[in-house]
Amino acid sequence: MLGRAARLLEVIVTRRRLPPPFAARPSCAGCAMETPKAAETGSDVTNAGPAEKQEEPPLVGLLAGETVVKEGKAAILFPSANEVFYNPVQEFNRDLTCAVLTEFSREVLAQRGVQIAVPGEKEPAAAASLPDEPAEARDGKTDVEGAAVVTATAGQKCERGLRVLEALAASGLRSVRFALEVPGLRSVTANDFSRKAAALVARNAEYNGVGQLVRASCKDASMLMYEMRGKNDRYDVIDLDPYGSPASFLDAAVQSVGDGGLLCVTCTDMAVLAGNSNETCYSKYGSVSIKAKSCHELALRIILHSLDQRANVYQRYIRPLLSVSVDFYIRVFVRVFTGQATVKNSASKQALIYNCVGCGSFHLQRMGRRTDNGKHTKYSAATGPPVGPTCEHCGQRHQLGGPIWAEAIHDRAFVQKVLSAVSGNPARFATSKRMEGMLSMVTEELEDTPLYYTVDGLSSTIHCNTPPLLQFRSALLHAGHRVSLSHACKNAVKTDAPPAVIWDIMRCWEKSNPVKREKLSEMTPAFKILSTEPSFDACFTVRDDANPQSRQRHLTRFQENPQAFWGPKARAKAGGGISDDLQLKRMKNQNKRKGQITDSSQLKSLPCKKFKQGTCTYGDKCSYSHDCTTEDKME
Repeated sequence: MLGRAARLLEVIVTRRRLPPPFAARPSCAGCAMETPKAAETGSDVTNAGPAEKQEEPPLVGLLAGETVVKEGKAAILFPSANEVFYNPVQEFNRDLTCAVLTEFSREVLAQRGVQIAVPGEKEPAAAASLPDEPAEARDGKTDVEGAAVVTATAGQKCERGLRVLEALAASGLRSVRFALEVPGLRSVTANDFSRKAAALVARNAEYNGVGQLVRASCKDASMLMYEMRGKNDRYDVIDLDPYGSPASFLDAAVQSVGDGGLLCVTCTDMAVLAGNSNETCYSKYGSVSIKAKSCHELALRIILHSLDQRANVYQRYIRPLLSVSVDFYIRVFVRVFTGQATVKNSASKQALIYNCVGCGSFHLQRMGRRTDNGKHTKYSAATGPPVGPTCEHCGQRHQLGGPIWAEAIHDRAFVQKVLSAVSGNPARFATSKRMEGMLSMVTEELEDTPLYYTVDGLSSTIHCNTPPLLQFRSALLHAGHRVSLSHACKNAVKTDAPPAVIWDIMRCWEKSNPVKREKLSEMTPAFKILSTEPSFDACFTVRDDANPQSRQRHLTRFQENPQAFWGPKARAKAGGGISDDLQLKRMKNQNKRKGQITDSSQLKSLPCKKFKQGTCTYGDKCSYSHDCTTEDKME
């Protein structure tokens, strides 16, 4: 089977012909790349008449059991069996990546004397001035190397463009979309360890007419990146979107991305990152996850900590551009730089978290301390801990988690550029409406305030009615503190107010919405918190600045169910053919704990554990339907 796939890949590479709907795309103007013969003569396959189209029979066609999946500008040949992984729900992930990569390309290529033209934009963005160079110097239309300034468009190869690696390509949909939708690319390497996937990538590249940009590769992803970690061989962009955890690829990725390059990472192992398996989280990411209300943002900060820690080994560090928690996964975009002096700051960027198991109050403890004294910087060990043996508010114990990334998780200026591009050209992406809402919320988040509280979580702790979100935010603003929402949770509140202020506000709210204190046990967090009088009178009058613009405009900020049984898909298998069975299994297990059978005649007739040990008193009549005696249970 592997040999057959390899021969298919060889046939595709040696006999390159495009299907009728797609034309060969020439290189960008000014680049030293020979244009196809059709472009030289001025002919265009797309605009050709019906007779000319019939003379071009497609070599890349559908095989048995294949379908065509269309997303963005790409049309992907995809097998009906589960042989190559594909999840249509992650279209938002791929749209967002294309938008981020376009703005990254715009910034980087401007320094190389290349300006990009994005389809659908009203005016092509001009190349920005080089650092420390006046704008008038660009009038000569030459860059630092003396080459002419050129314009790159999507689907064309640009010799001064970006080199992109998709280390885990599967069907190659993401790579094909990069080639078709992102201007200013020099090459896109679509790699997958599966020979079937690599052959499918090659066919999809030819089917979409981007064979000159997309190169199929069949190697181990880590070994491929290790081979390209030389200073002149590194990629400008590396995209990691594995099935599950990316932990095993991070070390190779931080070495093989160029200085100032872009690293895009997806994590779908949210159970590990959100605190369900803290020992596994530590073994994979070097951080202990805890169960907290802010677990989704905590997951983002754990992966950023892991990336920075692995980069520090090689005297490199990260600078996050955008970090989002979406649906069932998280996605981070970071730039990787080299600098021994800056790496020394990394300890002060990481922090441990003390989270109270009773009331949910949290405190951060920095791992290192940095003191600036003029031109000199002193590094020392941090002092702490910031909390006592028990919580000062409810008397419960603390959980210790981390280390986590304690600095900003977004670059607001960069996110604003992506938002402006998406909102100004909404027809470019199918999920642009949701992208606009998500990015708008990101620009409104407090940058220097890690983690968040949830209004319903605070109310649940003291067993009172939940205050309206606007009134709670207004109370924090009246108290002189900053506040914002969070894209990671619908009812989250990010604020620089200490926990004491937050609980004082909740005490004031409880006075107007009293709970039955006689029903509260003296050992509960609610009794401890409500036993203390508030230090000030909170004002719950709604302020105009309490309602952010993204909320006022009613933007789509969170996932709307796109289809039935949406979410993580099954891992691709070589044999395929498990998709339908998995769907039936999911339907069968829905609400399996509800409406349980009580009729003993319908219960399982298998023997119990006591029967296997020879101690069951029911003998041959033993089954799960009988009730064990109290004496048996005690044994």
